[in-house]
Amino acid sequence: MAQLNLFVVLVASLVCFTLAEEKYSTKYENFDVDKVLNNDSLLTSYINCLLDEENCTEEGQALKRVLPDELKTNCGKCTDAQKLKIVKIIKFLIKNRSTDFDRLTAKYDPSGEYKKKLEKFSA
Repeated sequence: MAQLNLFVVLVASLVCFTLAEEKYSTKYENFDVDKVLNNDSLLTSYINCLLDEENCTEEGQALKRVLPDELKTNCGKCTDAQKLKIVKIIKFLIKNRSTDFDRLTAKYDPSGEYKKKLEKFSA
């Protein structure tokens, strides 16, 4: 009987673990996006990092690691706070740095598969 109970608990745990929605780390949720967007040279550094034109900060490296998956899943693993920040960044880039937005999408979305989703996501 004890083995059956243990088995049921293990199966239930496995099901819960499998069904739990995987999210990105919340480590950078307090990252000040406005500080970057309002500082042209800092924003340029992050853009250059993402384009492999300059060394990256720890935050830039983390973004480079998850960016392809974010595009592929339409930010499906993002927390609500992360989604808000990403929408803010996309809108800012489209409006104020469209050339850089185009350069980033050319690198990370050369087929244009995700660009429409990004624009819709940020609308």
